[in-house]
Amino acid sequence: MVDSSVNTKKEKALAGRMDKLGVRAVDLRETFVRGAGRGGQKINKTSSCVQLLHLPTGLMVKCQQTRSRELNRFLARRELCEKIEEKVLGAQSARRQAAEKIRRQKRRRSRRQRALMLEAKHLRSLKKQARRSVLSEA
Repeated sequence: MVDSSVNTKKEKALAGRMDKLGVRAVDLRETFVRGAGRGGQKINKTSSCVQLLHLPTGLMVKCQQTRSRELNRFLARRELCEKIEEKVLGAQSARRQAAEKIRRQKRRRSRRQRALMLEAKHLRSLKKQARRSVLSEA
């Protein structure tokens, strides 16, 4: 995986992470497929989309974030490591913790939204009360 687009320090860190998780290059089935989506002719003609299959776990990752095949290989391997970590560590994984944090933030947001909605309803009712005629109240 030698390419100028991927830093060698990052490559070594990824290789160490893969070793730590027990992911070997022999266990990976790597295929390059044509990308899909925006990008026009360039994306339709080149096979820069990387598809990784980890045979022992059956996890599959597809990556087509960039036009560079080598950079997509690196990103796909990193994504695969994250998925395997999530599977192994479960609730302790960083990705799961981040998702949980976002879920809590959304819950808080909905409470705030509810408070704002009730405040708006109260102001609307005050406006309607001000429109009533004086005779109907007496």
